[in-house]
Amino acid sequence: MQHDFWHQRWQNQQIGFHLSAVNPLLAAHFQALELQAGQRVFIPLCGKTLDIHWLLSKGIRVAGAELSQLAVDTLFTELGVTPTITRCGSLRHYSAGHIDIFQGDFFALDKALLGNVHAIYDRAALIALPPEMRIRYSEHLINLTNGAPQLLISFHYAQSLAEGPPFNISAEEVAAHYAQTYNIHLLADEVLPTGLKGKFPAQEKLWFLSPLK
Repeated sequence: MQHDFWHQRWQNQQIGFHLSAVNPLLAAHFQALELQAGQRVFIPLCGKTLDIHWLLSKGIRVAGAELSQLAVDTLFTELGVTPTITRCGSLRHYSAGHIDIFQGDFFALDKALLGNVHAIYDRAALIALPPEMRIRYSEHLINLTNGAPQLLISFHYAQSLAEGPPFNISAEEVAAHYAQTYNIHLLADEVLPTGLKGKFPAQEKLWFLSPLK
């Protein structure tokens, strides 16, 4: 998936993946992460999700990575805060209060720049990437976060019915990416009432990935 694809989606406001409220799966199952106020969650490919507003309201610190500058600028406008912006190599670091967003290529982010995180919330990253990028993505995510506990949202549908994104991610693929690092637990498996993109039968799944002991 090329950068131009996502820049065009944001420019044309083709952002059906952006929900108008906090994701119900996050609200219902956030406690699985057992986080305390002041701890830090990393959201890869975060967009301008309202889930960030919700997490901040719970006293959780948020770090995110997002390719689109338009998405990041909109996020801070909607939060009502003015960030400090620092150039970090090819990335731009937006910082304000309890939030840090790294704008640019996710794969350019390293552990030293990201800093310590206590958990990961992958709401729209793995499902946004084509198969050839997903292995590289999951390996980089594990390395960035030292295998922090993770809530992962996936969709399950017949890939032949529609082109991604979002892409179909099977349980077997989740295991292929993460079973060497995590215990994998399915917390929720819900039918999308209106289907995928309003057209195709689909299920939304929430996985809890807990580090192997």
